[in-house]
Amino acid sequence: MRVLLTGSSGWLGRYVAPLLRAAGHQVTGLDPAPGADTDVVGSVADRALVGRVFADAGIEAVIHSGALHKPDIVRYPTQAFVDVNVTGTLNLLEAAVDHGVQRFVFTSTTSLMISAAVRAGASDRAIWLDEGFAPLEPRNIYGITKLAAEQICRLYHQRHALRCIILRTGRFFPEEDDTDLALSGENNKANEFLNRRLTVEDAAAAHLAALDRAPTLGFDLFLVAAPTPFAPADVVPLKANAATVVARYFPDVPALYAARGWVLPMTIDRVYDSRRAEKLLGFRCQTDFAAVLQAMRDGAPLPFAHDAGYVSPLVRPAAF
Repeated sequence: MRVLLTGSSGWLGRYVAPLLRAAGHQVTGLDPAPGADTDVVGSVADRALVGRVFADAGIEAVIHSGALHKPDIVRYPTQAFVDVNVTGTLNLLEAAVDHGVQRFVFTSTTSLMISAAVRAGASDRAIWLDEGFAPLEPRNIYGITKLAAEQICRLYHQRHALRCIILRTGRFFPEEDDTDLALSGENNKANEFLNRRLTVEDAAAAHLAALDRAPTLGFDLFLVAAPTPFAPADVVPLKANAATVVARYFPDVPALYAARGWVLPMTIDRVYDSRRAEKLLGFRCQTDFAAVLQAMRDGAPLPFAHDAGYVSPLVRPAAF
């Protein structure tokens, strides 16, 4: 198929594009920043440009991974988030309908599920998060605009029978967290594979799975994260003493962590459950916390990316 990939210069796009080509697809990359996989430099907020790309490239399917993200809140005004994340998605959906496109994959985020109350972690138990979690009360403009874009995707499926799959992905960014955490770097990322992270390689593979399954599923939404080792019955002890729970599942983890000078999380306030994607989308992340521990036992490189110096291609003047 001839696939339009937005966000082709971004962290996710540079992994999705090679997978698409390896699967035999022709890829047209669209991004406001130049990149090895970007054929058209421009914004999804430019409706005329989007229409030309569809017509000139004969687009048959869309993977829409381009967006302004949470770290961009300090760099761009609120209007830019609306223009890119909401209007840009609408532009793509309208072009898809106008050009008879039948498959549309939208990259969303688990961040929109985290309200101020969830983030505050005041509950006496970890919050178990899956596709049915409600109410959705995003805490910032990033989450608000991604949720709005999800609803527009739903509307275009209902109105035009556009086959659309939404992927709410967990964390896969390579840089440091932009919040004030006691832990940083590889230790923090390793811990997050217990409950909220996946590799960028797995995130990219999930998009190809969604592209393949879109005609059968019609419309659906999936949470995508590394399989958690925990069960719903663990939510109270996870909040009270997570390290003890982790050691119950992985008896050698204290020694493995001690050898690196790492620290296990003392509390876990949320767990992402991706079992529905495994059941209905036929997709399961290949890298989980057990794989991280195995690499540590083997003395092998850790199976996830960490780059404290990573800079998003969007960090440049007048990107939008």
